[in-house]
Order: sequence, then C-alpha cells, then structure tokens
Amino acid sequence: MAIQAQIRVIYGDTDAMGNVYYGNYLKWFEVGRSEWFRKSGMTYREVESGGVYLPVVEAHCFYKKPAFYDDILTIATSFKFSGPARLRFDYEIMRNGEILADGYTVHVCVSRERKVLKPPAYLKNMLESRLEAD
Repeated sequence: MAIQAQIRVIYGDTDAMGNVYYGNYLKWFEVGRSEWFRKSGMTYREVESGGVYLPVVEAHCFYKKPAFYDDILTIATSFKFSGPARLRFDYEIMRNGEILADGYTVHVCVSRERKVLKPPAYLKNMLESRLEAD
C-alpha cells in the first residue's frame, strides 16, 4: 500500500499558461519519498547520519493531465528493491483521485566516499519491514 502526502499548488509552481511547470513533478516525487521515509519510521537525515546517501540515478515522469494553481494534490509513493544496492520508488500524483502524472526514481546506496554499498542492516530492516506491511 502506498504512503500518501498532500500538497497545495502555489502560484509560483505554474507557468505562463497557468499549468504546473513540468519540473515541479520531480520535486513532488521527493516530497512523497521524504514522507514515505518519515512514515516508515526513519527520516532522510537519519539515513544520512548512518553514513548512507541515496542519490538519484534514474528518474522518469509520465504526464497525463495538467495541475493548476490552488489544486490540492495527493502524492502516493511506494517502494521496491531494484537490485542489491538500488532502491526504486514509484509515484502517482493525483487530484481528487484522478492520476495527473506518475513515474519513478531509482536510487543507489553510497557511502560518504561515494562508494556503492548494499543497504546497511538498519536501513535494509526498515525497507523490508515496510514491504511486509504493504
């Protein structure tokens, strides 16, 4: 089951045509991912304080319908492993249950020295327990 977060579109998120600027959807993916971690029991800050960083190595967004100023959007985020050191988050951005955009990001676990590593036990346990809860 996906974890949900909500945001309200501000005027600064829109372009000259009144549509939400396309780059904001990736920013909202990050909002969804941050809330996914928080509601799963660990913040990004806590992950990083454990010496693990999660840079994005792949991002895709599929735009279906535009969002507009003052819309209240729901970001549904789910997770799955995409390899021994890769994490994939899937997103749906919706308005009143209608999907406006969906996509995913793939992250690789790296150390402070930017060396690829498998998720350490504390992170792997949290990720696996979230998968089991879903």
